[in-house]
Parts: sequence; structure tokens; C-alpha cells
Amino acid sequence: MNPKPTRRTVLIAGAAAAFLPALPAPPARAAEGAPKATAALQPYASYWYPDSLPSGSPGPGITWRSLKTWRAATDPDLAFNASSVPLARRFTPAPANTTARAGQARIQSLVSFGPTSSNPSQGSATADTYALTHWAYIDELVFWGGSSGEGLILAPNAPVVDAAHRHGVPVLGNVFLPPAAYGGQLQWTRDLVQRDASGHYPLAAQLVAVAAAYGFDGWFVNAETGGGDSALGADMLGFVRELERLSEARGQRVTWYDAMTVNGSVSWQGALNSRNQDFFQAADDMFVDFRWSAESLASSADRAAQLQRDRYELWAGVDVESNGSNTSVDWDAIVPTDRPHVTSVGLYRPEWTRNHLPAGHTPEDFHAADDRFWTGRSLDPSRPDPADGWRAPAVSVADRSTVTSLPFASTFNTGHGLRWYEDGEVASGTPWNHLGLQDRLPSRRWVVRTDGQRPAVRFDFADAWRGGSSVLVDGALDRPAVLDLYATRLPIGPDTVVELTHRAEAGTVRVELAVAAAEPDEAGAAPPYTYLPLPAGTADGWRTSTVRLTGLTGTVHAIGVRLTATGDGGPVRWRLGRLAVHGRTGTGAPAAPSGPRITAASGGDLRLAWNHPAPGTVRHYTVHRVLPDGTRRFLGGTCQRAYFAGGLTPATGERAVRFEVRAVGELYTASAPATVTHPW
Repeated sequence: MNPKPTRRTVLIAGAAAAFLPALPAPPARAAEGAPKATAALQPYASYWYPDSLPSGSPGPGITWRSLKTWRAATDPDLAFNASSVPLARRFTPAPANTTARAGQARIQSLVSFGPTSSNPSQGSATADTYALTHWAYIDELVFWGGSSGEGLILAPNAPVVDAAHRHGVPVLGNVFLPPAAYGGQLQWTRDLVQRDASGHYPLAAQLVAVAAAYGFDGWFVNAETGGGDSALGADMLGFVRELERLSEARGQRVTWYDAMTVNGSVSWQGALNSRNQDFFQAADDMFVDFRWSAESLASSADRAAQLQRDRYELWAGVDVESNGSNTSVDWDAIVPTDRPHVTSVGLYRPEWTRNHLPAGHTPEDFHAADDRFWTGRSLDPSRPDPADGWRAPAVSVADRSTVTSLPFASTFNTGHGLRWYEDGEVASGTPWNHLGLQDRLPSRRWVVRTDGQRPAVRFDFADAWRGGSSVLVDGALDRPAVLDLYATRLPIGPDTVVELTHRAEAGTVRVELAVAAAEPDEAGAAPPYTYLPLPAGTADGWRTSTVRLTGLTGTVHAIGVRLTATGDGGPVRWRLGRLAVHGRTGTGAPAAPSGPRITAASGGDLRLAWNHPAPGTVRHYTVHRVLPDGTRRFLGGTCQRAYFAGGLTPATGERAVRFEVRAVGELYTASAPATVTHPW
């Protein structure tokens, strides 16, 4: 059998769109004796066909489902897949440099976090994952994927939505109707836009119901199956209009991809024009196909204005799947430096920053590539490199922050790690990933203000206070260096304190807390910091220093640290494991979970669930196994009130496995445990 065409050969041949996720092999019958997906307890991210299913049988690990028959009440994995973190409000501080702008171009990111099928609902036991952290530059995240052999409609899994929402980024599920070259069937398009006896579009209501139940923010609609006519085009337009109307009523949004035109044919325009403007008018925004030019984007911006729409509701597609930050882009056509931005930017597949790395790469390797992609070659958004051919988002777009209320804390956990740490000690030596456990992270990575040699700053995975990572400052400090950490809008009261958990690993260093109670005078300027010394301490290893904001009133606008070498001038290695800001109230541990129970079991695979009297006080939950000798072993964490524990085996003499579930608050104070046992 001839192999399926690659995305690039399709581009060259002009037979299909250039806008496709990786595809599995064509559907095949499951191998003899293969386990049925329906019997597995491991929950996965959900995916569907609109209504009719392919002929034949799904491949191993694939479950074919119809969106038309989906009901929240009978969704067995909903408790594992539904987001628990509300979408945070963001603010825009003074830009870190003079080229980044607020209120103009925005950034949309289309990311395939995993395969369509068998994408675990709550992370997995590997640190090798696309742990997106540069949320400050993103305005809309699309959970990209879908294939003709698995399913076409993807609901984002909870860890992605929880991490994005914590940073104020809405997340869209994906509706993908693939070209025929990729197995697309026009029947699936007709299924999606079918009408009921009253003339309504039942699958539009289903999509809105899924997003509401799962807790994400709407849908990206990408109709690329050719062969349609004007009647199908009219049905699709009616469907999008109804989807938008129902979505708006539930606080959701709809983005349309420039593929199908109003006459029902698939013809990528690379522009907003008369052939697709009705779809743009029916949706909140539109992704403009990659074949745009400077002229077509300029005309698109003009047409948007004529339609009394914002030009920045057009995302100009930038394909970075193959070359990432080495991609050649006509940036001046989108985000010129000498005049207003023309449109917004749609980044297709920025997970290149992970995917292009060689086998055996480390989390540090990934974050180095990701920082270069989002920040630029200088790795410091306060001083972009003007000779850098890659115009990173930080160069053009102002960063945002959600740090606006007390208590606030971060352990600089990126959502993956080689081990899990609690209070500076290894609680599990198993690699892991779970984006829902990610902290609110510094948005300007990494701004270092010094008149001397700039030390290297990075997320480091060799040690942590809690989670899997910490911030490491490494290098010669021949002059004092200020590291910007957070742009904030935190109220200052008489009892407000800042806590830093840190340690010096090489050299000796004086640490001061940097706090600004106002914005800088202009873009690119340093915050007007006041420097507050940390109490003296001589303890080796991790120590926590508490600083009162004496003499400051109003609002904290920025937090950082100033480091000064006090030894012989040799290299310094200093690690920051935790930062917390709080007052007298809200510092206690949350109430313990209640009603812990095993909801399903099969050998060493179990599903746990529990209740909580005040879930709004909980940041996440941790699950530990207690061994017969009393040893506690960290199994994992989740923001949901359900957890899957897989592959467990009895310890010597163990007649029943025992679990402890704890609620963890915003300051990482943990509740008393709720305990449940299950006989082997």
C-alpha cells in the first residue's frame, strides 16, 4: 500500500491544505486478543466524529464515538477531563521593551499536545512533554488535532485548560474536517451541519454543551473537505452562526479557519475577502491561511475595518511546525516596527521547540529552545537583539499577568519534572508531567538588569522546593544583578509579607527583595524598585526568608530579587524554590477532602474520587500511597476531584492498598488527609 502523503507533499501538489495534524495509520481491525479500549480504566482526552462513524473497526487503542449521542450524564471520563480552574483576568503592565505593543497584534497558538487517541487525561510518567510556559504572550490556544481514523472533534484535556486558565488564556477545542487526501469524507461535513425538524443545528448545541461541561472556552472550526456545493456552504454558514449565537450566550467563542468558502468549495484564500467574509462575520475571529502576502494582509485589514470589525481578529497563519524559530517569515507584513500592526499572528505547531530535539533531550533543553522561540535570541525580553531574524512574540507583543490578589505563591513548577519534591525533599523519583499542576510563572523570562556580566537564568530540574523545578541563577556576578520575577497588582496592607525559599549552592551572595509600588515611567524602563534586605541566615540548604513591606503603601506592581556577590568574585549558583505574598488572612490550610472512595478497579488500576466542602479554596489535590511500614509515596496530583492510579502492585504482606488524599491551598499548605483503602 502506498504511504499517505505527507503534509509537505500535499502542499507541493496543491491537492490539500497545509494545515493538518499528524495522522495515524488507516483504520484497521484490532489485533486478535488486543484489549478493548472500553475495558481500560485509564481516562483519555475525548474525541468524536460528528455523527456517522467510518466503516470497519477502529485500530487498537482507538474508540469511535458520535458527538450526536454524547451526554454529560453518561460520559465515564468527564470527572477526569473537566477543567476546575476558572479563566483568570489579566492586565498589561508597561511593556518590557520599546518595541512590544499592547492593544495591537495578538497571538494565537495551535498546539498538538499529544495524539488524538490515547492522550492521557491527567498527565503521564514522563518529563518529555510540551510544557508550555510562555502564556503571557498568548491570547488564544487551540487544542489542535483530529484525524480521519480516530475522530475529528477534540475536547482539550483538563491539565491544558487548567494551566491556560491560570494564566488568563482561553482554550478552544478543535473541529477538523480533513481533506480527502487525508481520509476526509464529505458525509462528515454534512453530519456536522445537519438540521432538525425545527431548522436548528443540533450539533452546534452539542459543541456548546461539551465546552460547558468540560470547562473550556469554545471551538476552532476547520472545514477542509472538498466537493461541497453552494447548498452545503449555506448550511455551514447557518451552522457557524448558530454555534456563535449559542456560544456567546455561554461565554464561549468561535474561530473560523480560512478554507471552505461561501459557495461550499474548499479554496484557501490567504485573505479576508468576499469568498469568506460571511464566515468571518459569523465567528469571533478567523485564521488566515498561510498563503497570505503583504498585500493580501493589508487588504484584509482594510476589509475588516469596512465591516466594522477589528483587524486584530484576523490571525495571519505562521507555520513553524518544521523549522520553529528558524522559520523565515515576512514579519513586516504582520507586525511592522514602523507603523501599526496589520493583523494578529497565528502560530501553527510551536511545539516544534520540543519535537525537533534529539532523543535523550532534557527538560532544560526543551525550555532553552522554548525561551528562544518566545523571547528571542537575546533570551532577555528587556533587550531584544535587533539582528535576530526570528521576531519572537516578546519583541512585538506586550506580556500580560494574572497576579492580582492575595494570597499568591509560586514554587516555579513548570508542570513536568524528573522527580517530585515536597519541602525540598524527593517524594517520588518517577519522571512526570501534569500541566494542571503548573504554577503561575514569571512572564518576562528572563529579564536581568545589571551593569556587569549577565548571569544565566533558567528553570532547573536538578532540585526543587516543591513540584519538579526551581529557578537557577548561575554565573559570575561582577556587579549587582536584578532579576525581574512578576508583574503584579497586589494590595499592600500593614501585614503584607513576602517569603522567599532559596539557597546558595556556589559562592556567597547577598539577596535583597526588589519591590516596586508603581509602574516604570515608560516602556522598557526598569520598575522603580525598593530593595529590602532579607534577614541574615547561616543555615545550609534551603531556607525561607520573610520580608515585611515596611514603608510601602498602595499596590505592588513588580517583584524581583537583587543579587550581589560577597565572596571572592567567583561564579555564583543561587536557587529560588518558592515565592509567596500574603497578609494575615488566607494563610491556613484548606479543609480536608471528604468521602474518598474507589469508583472502579481492575487489578492494579484504580479510579479514586472524593468530595470537598469548599473547592474554591483548593489549588490542587495530592494523592499518596501509604505502605505497610508507614512510608508515604507520592503518586500524583490533580486539580480534579478524581484520580487514576495505574500499575500498582502489592507490597510484601500488604492485604489492602491505602491512599491519602490532601487538598492543597494557594500557599501550598496541605489539609489533613482523607484516607481510603482497597483490598488486593
